[in-house]
Amino acid sequence: MYSKSRFGTLLEGLSRGAFDRLVETHAADKHSKGFGSWDQLLAMIFSQLAGCRSLRDIEAGFNQQTRHHYHLGTHPIRRSTLADANRKRSPAVFERLCNQLMAGVRGKLKTEVDELLYLIDSTPIPLQGKGYDDWAVGRQGNRTQGLKVHLMIASGAVSLPVEQKISAANINDIDIGRRFSIEAGATYVFDKGYYDYNWWHRLDEAGASFVTRLKRNAGVELTGTHSLSTDESILADECVRFRNRRPGGKRLNHYHGRLLRRVIVARPDKPNPLVLVTNDFERSAKEIADLYRQRWEIELFFKWLKQNLKIKRFLGQSENAVKIQLYTALIAYLLVHLYRQRHGLTQTLALVLSALRVSLFSRHETDDTISKRERRRRQDLADLQPSLLPT
Repeated sequence: MYSKSRFGTLLEGLSRGAFDRLVETHAADKHSKGFGSWDQLLAMIFSQLAGCRSLRDIEAGFNQQTRHHYHLGTHPIRRSTLADANRKRSPAVFERLCNQLMAGVRGKLKTEVDELLYLIDSTPIPLQGKGYDDWAVGRQGNRTQGLKVHLMIASGAVSLPVEQKISAANINDIDIGRRFSIEAGATYVFDKGYYDYNWWHRLDEAGASFVTRLKRNAGVELTGTHSLSTDESILADECVRFRNRRPGGKRLNHYHGRLLRRVIVARPDKPNPLVLVTNDFERSAKEIADLYRQRWEIELFFKWLKQNLKIKRFLGQSENAVKIQLYTALIAYLLVHLYRQRHGLTQTLALVLSALRVSLFSRHETDDTISKRERRRRQDLADLQPSLLPT
């Protein structure tokens, strides 16, 4: 009797019909010649989950499982064909698929969580050397040449990316941050890379809260004390507002005249305290400080991605190939999360991924049958033990 492999079960998180509609919308298979976008997607997800280091690894590993290909809707691949597809095809289909998965995760999260906390940040993807220089030169930021992955993640027991953007490394974080959606009632935490008073004003106007750091030279005036805190780490909890309606040139500060809250937090390991600013006047100063500390969760998320999935070493050097690999890394992460959730697994995501990595083409029912047979054999042996004892 047929039963799905773990890889097939993992892919239940995708809608084949929705994917085919994306392919049709972007005419992605117009010149496919037998190797369509679905085949490409499966090969790239397999490479992420199996930890493949090269196109040769993908070809050898994937083609060893020919008996599973029919049920997955694919067939054996050639590394040259996959390389051509990654180089020539637009990453738009993979981007849209990634966004659809994130939207589904976000929608479900809203029904499960009372207070949504979103963390925003970016991580550089260094790309230097022959092949990359053909297109990445001129996209060099302060630290590196290449791309940036911008993410908004929902903080919780498992970090869940809910929005993403990929840009050149020389694009400022705030330019991308302004493009993220704003949700009423949610709290957004970000660092000084998203320092824009008018964007903060948009968050406020939309009914969202934010917590970030205030620059030392910010033109604010003290209007009063918000509350007294018994926590020794809280040095001050004050109400402030911007002094200048036009902070520089012709720029207009739309937040001028509105009250903000400044929370100053002691840092035992550093000489200067942490100066936070927020539009949240309900939470305690300690809670505000704790919210900003949770920002490290997104740093750890980026570290997890780079350690467990393939976004440091790329299978192709074209811009399309790099972006497709980045999108499939995020898709693979979300599929593993959904798999873990559907099966009620309590292990960490890293442990679930490790287990999948060595058993992608094992079948759930077959494994269950083997386990039951082994338990029955042990029970039979236990039942025989009394009869084997001398009388």
